[in-house]
This record gives sequence, structure tokens and C-alpha cells, in this order.
Amino acid sequence: MVLGVLASFGPLSIDVYLPALPRVGGDLAAGAGAVALTVTSCLVGLGVGQLVVGPLSDRYGRRPLLLAGVAFFAVCSLACAVAPTLPVLVLARFLQALGGSAGIVLSRAIARDLRSGRELARLYALLISVNALAPILAPLLGGQLLRVTSWRGTFVALALIGGLVLVASASTVQESLAPDGRRPAGVRAAGRSYAALLRDRTFMGLTLASAMAFATLLGYITASPFVLQDVYGLSPQLFSGVFAANAVALLLGARLGDRVPLLAGLGVLLGGSLGVLAGGPDGAGPVPVLVGFALVSLGMGLTAAPLTALAMDGQGSRAGAASAVLGAAQFGIGGVVAALASRGASSGTAALGTSLVVTSAVALAVGAGALRSARAASSACARDGPPRRR
Repeated sequence: MVLGVLASFGPLSIDVYLPALPRVGGDLAAGAGAVALTVTSCLVGLGVGQLVVGPLSDRYGRRPLLLAGVAFFAVCSLACAVAPTLPVLVLARFLQALGGSAGIVLSRAIARDLRSGRELARLYALLISVNALAPILAPLLGGQLLRVTSWRGTFVALALIGGLVLVASASTVQESLAPDGRRPAGVRAAGRSYAALLRDRTFMGLTLASAMAFATLLGYITASPFVLQDVYGLSPQLFSGVFAANAVALLLGARLGDRVPLLAGLGVLLGGSLGVLAGGPDGAGPVPVLVGFALVSLGMGLTAAPLTALAMDGQGSRAGAASAVLGAAQFGIGGVVAALASRGASSGTAALGTSLVVTSAVALAVGAGALRSARAASSACARDGPPRRR
């Protein structure tokens, strides 16, 4: 349960804050595109932080970096609450995300330390199920907080949540990487780990498919407050309810992920994206947009755990670096897509729909190729058999 909460730092950092995005723009005299930078900087920080924390944890262990990261997240959340200008808020969000990245990358690495194969896939599905509670509860919390406080109060709430998670992590999460399983430290050692991963075609294919699927979800998450509130007139509270309902669809997908073929799940993701695009360039057609958002959430739930487990399985002592590459690709590509999808989101769904269709179509195509590569490698190993003793 604690690992699932740690894995939710990404959606938690974003989703509590989503209902307040239009108010931030009014308070700091910034447009939708400028305010969306506070989400983009958070996504970039989550990606960059994982690239640093992952290899370090392969050398120094998971627990020390985990506790330091959660504490830094809580402190930087308070910095966001008192930010006087939009540029300061963008910077504070980046630093907040650096701390939160430790929970994301290390929850995956700890899971890989403890499990492999089908058991690893089941554990990731459990983590995603717990993780799915964040997008259900976080926007509801954010919408209710706006009844009694300003957007700054949401960051105070995040600081308090960070403090509680720090206490829970310190008391329950034990070190999962034995000293004899750790890798050498230093830039060169990290570079060698990353180079080996980049040469692994199956891993990189699955990572790109996962990143594109995640980018589809993040594009929806970032632009939907403007589409649903500014175009269709939903209140922050009603938007939070719609967002929470879609998070239930993500949770349902996570529970069904091991029973539905991976490519079918990616097809659901593409179908939802096409529904959003069908809303029309002038913002007309709320029904296909709402159905599309629900299908995007369901498709992400169906594919997140299988893609992650397939990519992470077999990485062994490189689990931290592998988790870092996976997370950095997700949040790096997702940050770019989120910025593109938010442009013009207050006036229609054209940019959002186009972005989602492109990323989900690429996820389906690359995922199919990665699965073929994995099956070919498995068949080759089966033909060759175990190495002969000389």
C-alpha cells in the first residue's frame, strides 16, 4: 500500500492542483498556455529526477534516497504555496517534482527487487490499482479545497500529505537491495547502465510504447480542465466529479489488465483519442469528448502494468536505471504533449484531439513491434537451449 502511494506522487502532484488551474491564471495574470507551464515543469522535474535517483539507488540502496526525496517534496510544496509570481511557481513546481520523482522510480525498483515474471506483473497491477486512487481522490480534494481556500492552500495540503507519507515510508519500507547486489557508483557506471539499456531493442520499444500511452493520458489530464470548465462550463466541483469517474475507469482497467491482450488495450486508448477528436474544432459535441476521456483512462489502466512489467522484467541489478529510463521517457514525452495539447484548450478540442490520436497511434504501432521482438528473442532462446558446458 505504501509503495502504491509513493508511485502516486506524479498524479498526486498534478491532480490536486488541476481544478485550480483557471484560478491561478486569474490570480497571476497569465493565460492558459502560460499556466500550463506549471504542469509541464512538474512533468519535466519528475522525468529528470528519476534519471538521477534511479542509478544512485542501484549503488546506495533504495531507502535513503526514498526518504530524502519525500522530505524534499514536502518542503518544496510549501515553496509553491508562497510563490509570488508565475516564474517562481514554475521553478518551485520543478523542484517539488524532483523530490516526488524518488517515490515513483523507487517504488518500481523496489517491486522489481522483490518479484519477477508474472508475479511482478501482478504486483505492478496492484501498485497501479492503489495509484489509481490518487486521480479519484486528488481532484475531489482539490475541488473541495477551493471552497474554503485559494489555490495556494492546495500546496499546503500537498506538503501535509508529503509529511504523512514520509512517516509511513520510514516506518514500513525496508531496504530491498542487498549490498552484494549493488552496482558501482559514478557517472561512468551510470552511463554504462544507460548504454546497455539503450541497446536493448525490446526494452526501448516497450519503454517508448509506455511513454506514448502515458503521454496520451497526460495530454488529457492537462487540457481537460480548460476544455470542460472554459468550453463546456463545468464548475470546479463538477469537473472534479467527472475526473474522478474517469479515474474509476482507469482503476477498472488496472484490475482487468492481465485478462485483456495488450494490443487490445492500446486499441481502446486509440479509440478514446478518436472520440476526443470527434468533438470538433469549435468545441461542439461534449458527448464524444466525455466518452473519449473515459476510454483514454480505461485504455491506460489496461496497458500500464503489462507494459511496465514487460520492460522491467529481467533487468536485475539495473532495476533502478531501467525504472529511471522508463519514468523519464514517460514524463519527458508527456510534458511536451501536455504543453501542445493545452494550446487553445480554452476554445476547443482540435489541438488536444490531434495530440492524443498521434501519441496513442504511435503507442499501438511501437507496442506491436516490441511484442514481436520479444517473441522472436524468446523463440531464439528456446531453439538454442541452455549454453553447453565446455
